[in-house]
Amino acid sequence: MKWNNFEFLHPQFLWLLLLIPLLAVWYFLMRKKDNAALTVSSTKGFEANPSILSKLKPLLYVLRLLAIALLIIALARPRNVEVSKRTKTNKGIDIVMAIDVSASMLARDLKPNRLEALKKVAIEFVNQRPNDRIGIVVYAGESFTQTPITSDKRIIRNTISEIKWGQLEGGTAIGMGLGSAVNRLKESKAKSKVIILLTDGVNNTGFVDPKTATELAVGLGIKVYTIGLGTNGTASFPYAKDPQSGKLLYRNSPVEIDEDLLKYIAKETEGKYFRATDNLKLKAIYDEINKLERTEIEEFKYYNYQEKYRLLVIIAGLLIILEIFLKNTVFKSFI
Repeated sequence: MKWNNFEFLHPQFLWLLLLIPLLAVWYFLMRKKDNAALTVSSTKGFEANPSILSKLKPLLYVLRLLAIALLIIALARPRNVEVSKRTKTNKGIDIVMAIDVSASMLARDLKPNRLEALKKVAIEFVNQRPNDRIGIVVYAGESFTQTPITSDKRIIRNTISEIKWGQLEGGTAIGMGLGSAVNRLKESKAKSKVIILLTDGVNNTGFVDPKTATELAVGLGIKVYTIGLGTNGTASFPYAKDPQSGKLLYRNSPVEIDEDLLKYIAKETEGKYFRATDNLKLKAIYDEINKLERTEIEEFKYYNYQEKYRLLVIIAGLLIILEIFLKNTVFKSFI
């Protein structure tokens, strides 16, 4: 029996157990009156080793007290409770994260850089969505689906951790990134469809107009949360590679984010625009999106009760029968 699953249905009856020591004291005080007394002038003729029955007779009262205690515990209805749970997802959400992987994502205004900071926060976000399907789209001068929508969080986490700069042509094609994400969700049967579009620049290439992609999202009932990533003012951007070491060279340049476009996309799709200027704000943004898009979970609990009082009643009954039997047999003639 697991004690953490054990309970009393009527624990108030256990207070009656306080009567047991009182009854024991009462018997101790009254036990002499329970025996017949004979007054004689001398007890010399009765001197002998005391009978063992005289020592065992109090056991009859002990049996009675035990029976009473067991009956009191039985009244409290001890039982073992087994609880089984089943969850039902009433509202599934399909999410596509469209991530900018252009060279500017290596800027060091976030630590260690924008891309690595994003990857860490995105993985934490995935871990908080156990009941949703998630897909990954990456874009720069072009776009492609890194991972189709899936419920396998291990695949998603691995995909995010392996995202690198240099996979695509240079530039920032926001329209193509959004268009690819919309395309991933067009066949979705989920009741809620969400895109998290992150960029750190302006739309400067690609053959899909961002506003056209926005109209497609609206038509399919897709909500888009847009995030502008980058500090205010200037940041340390990579501009070339050292020909000898192959390492990237950095210099300070102005941060340019097309906030008007990102606000437009969010407003038209009934989403929300965020600006992440540092690591803490980026994490706070994903935490807020996580709270805004909650999957409705219904939990069912099933209780199985195993009553334990019957055995206690049976034992108490046997003790009472034993007391009556001994009183009318072994101790019947005992004075």
